[in-house]
Amino acid sequence: MRAYDREDLLFQLFDVARVDTIIEGTDLDREAVLGILDTADQIATDYYLPHAHEIDEHEPVFDNGRAILPDVVKPAVDAFVDGGFLAAPFSPDHGGLGLPETVHQAASFVFSTANISIKGYAMLTIGAGRLIQSFGTDDQKTRYLHPMVEGRFFGTMCLSEPQAGSSLSDITTKAEPMEDGRYRISGRKMWISAGEHDLSDNIVHMVLAKIPGGPPGVKGISLFIVPKIRLDGARNDVTLAGLNHKMGYRGTTNCALNFGENGDCIGELVGEPHKGLRYMFQMMNEARISVGMGATALGQAGYQAALAYAKERPQGRSPKAKDPTSSQVSLTEHADIRRLLLAQKAAVEPALALALFCAVLVDRHRAGDTDALTLLDVLTPVAKSWPSEFCLEANKHAIQVLGGAGYTRDYPVERHYRDNRLNPIHEGTHGIQGMDLLGRKVLMQNGAGFAALVGAIRQDIAASGHALGPDLATAVDRLEEVTRSLAAQVIADPERGLANATLYLDFTGHVVMGWMWLRIAAAASLRAGQDGDSDFLKGKQQAARYFFARELSRTDGWARTLMANDQSAFDMDPAWF
Repeated sequence: MRAYDREDLLFQLFDVARVDTIIEGTDLDREAVLGILDTADQIATDYYLPHAHEIDEHEPVFDNGRAILPDVVKPAVDAFVDGGFLAAPFSPDHGGLGLPETVHQAASFVFSTANISIKGYAMLTIGAGRLIQSFGTDDQKTRYLHPMVEGRFFGTMCLSEPQAGSSLSDITTKAEPMEDGRYRISGRKMWISAGEHDLSDNIVHMVLAKIPGGPPGVKGISLFIVPKIRLDGARNDVTLAGLNHKMGYRGTTNCALNFGENGDCIGELVGEPHKGLRYMFQMMNEARISVGMGATALGQAGYQAALAYAKERPQGRSPKAKDPTSSQVSLTEHADIRRLLLAQKAAVEPALALALFCAVLVDRHRAGDTDALTLLDVLTPVAKSWPSEFCLEANKHAIQVLGGAGYTRDYPVERHYRDNRLNPIHEGTHGIQGMDLLGRKVLMQNGAGFAALVGAIRQDIAASGHALGPDLATAVDRLEEVTRSLAAQVIADPERGLANATLYLDFTGHVVMGWMWLRIAAAASLRAGQDGDSDFLKGKQQAARYFFARELSRTDGWARTLMANDQSAFDMDPAWF
């Protein structure tokens, strides 16, 4: 059984995201896209899904400086590489296939629903490779990027340190210049996903470090390529100090790495000195959108498992049934089970629509639309954090549908929940994303990003003519009013102004998801007018109505709280806890 709804994915890709407009003028057509997704589906079904439980139960083991993975991981990764999916998003100039980002992300969704742990190795490699593609020298691209595209080298991002966490201005990893232009790297990095494994010939670590004498704080951070094995075949001085044992994503190694314990760790500068954090933001933002897609995939996998169980499981009778000897009804006949299922559907489907919309913006930017990047910037914290919070809530509902069976390991829904619980934390916590949205993204370029967001929503409201449009327009009006008020307070007093940034992120996210539901519902209406209505399309309209009635309505109360700029949490003295 698939861990996702194939019909919904195709509807989202072709009817909502309108991928036809992206592939127009390329070598791809609809049949080619379907073929790519068929291949992804086959690999995911054969190599990813069957082993999701096994690698969760038997996580990687630390053994004398090595990370030992279950045997089933490498064949799955090899199948992904052999299928062309690692090379897919890279430019043909560097050995890639040049696949549009929208198609690439749709395929990624398929793999992530099947087994998020295995998918992590490729996601980080693609991000690291793109970093070299954007900022590396031609020589670095030849020596590092090309083997990564081929799947012979994998990659990581090394930011956090034990004493610094998310506060990158406090990192202490050093890069001492050498006479030959390279650098001697020394320091410790923590929480490095895919930091050690035997899945590839080499691992290319993208490391943030400070060159002595540089500016203090984040302005003194530079970016370095630090391979596990030097290209002359000698082992670089990168040591696995230990593995972190997580509640989820257990199949992805999460490492503590020591660089230069013996004074012999060599790295290469990427780009200019002291601009490393600016470069790394490319990979960080890509990873944040990927985290949102992963959270969506886990929500979708949980929903499909809960839906299948509810359809097959007989349980109880209708409240109107008087005869205790009558046959039991399926779980789907109970109103509260339908509520739990509908809540999941109402969360995971607009989250997928947003992830694909972000990919469309990437493709539009590559085609020369400079405004697309402005809109993508303001949507990135929402695309990362809303699914991480509310698709996690969907996973909670999936467990509830199964009842006692839901929290046993006999069923996958408890694993989906544990996997998804990491997503509100990694690649920037929910709170950090809120501060990024309110403190940076809505203020940047004199509010150009926020204006682009509001303009895009209003354009779709006008174009759709859908009955949900007026309610969404009212929510957008509230969002504008709240944003003006909070932005002024952030400028006047950043500390107090950002005290409610997390609630503002949830508020903005709900409005954005209302927008996504409008796009879905409008596409469903158009399809029904062309091909006739169906249960599938009726389900879209009903889920949209549910979201507007149960979720978008919550923004009214949030707006009142935000307009009042309640400071009860900020004014809580730490001693009072």
